[in-house]
Amino acid sequence: MKNKNLIIMILLLVIVGGGAFFAGMKYQQRNVARQFFGQMGGRQGVSTNRLGFRPVNGEIIAADEKSITVKLQDGSSKIVIVSETTQINKAEQATKEDLKIGEKVAVFGQENSDGSLTAQNIQINPLLRRE
Repeated sequence: MKNKNLIIMILLLVIVGGGAFFAGMKYQQRNVARQFFGQMGGRQGVSTNRLGFRPVNGEIIAADEKSITVKLQDGSSKIVIVSETTQINKAEQATKEDLKIGEKVAVFGQENSDGSLTAQNIQINPLLRRE
């Protein structure tokens, strides 16, 4: 009888330990995904990650030598600072001159304390995902 109880106890420990291990792995996967893709910000549909990176999708409504203004899908706008190191892409490499009013863009970069964005990459005519 003692051996039977010991076997049952070991079996229960293996089951509980395996379940805890599996739950911990799922928890960690979820946290890694949040860090990579960002957590939901204060506005619906806008995400940012711990480094302040925030993608911006919309239409250019104003442009000058150092920045563009992008009208977002919710009707608001975002000023995007374009530096000499900003990569601007089309189907082939593009330039600042390709950032014209009316162009659809996706912008990736660092959010500044004043709410503007310093672009690291701008994609012209991106395939925007509809939700």
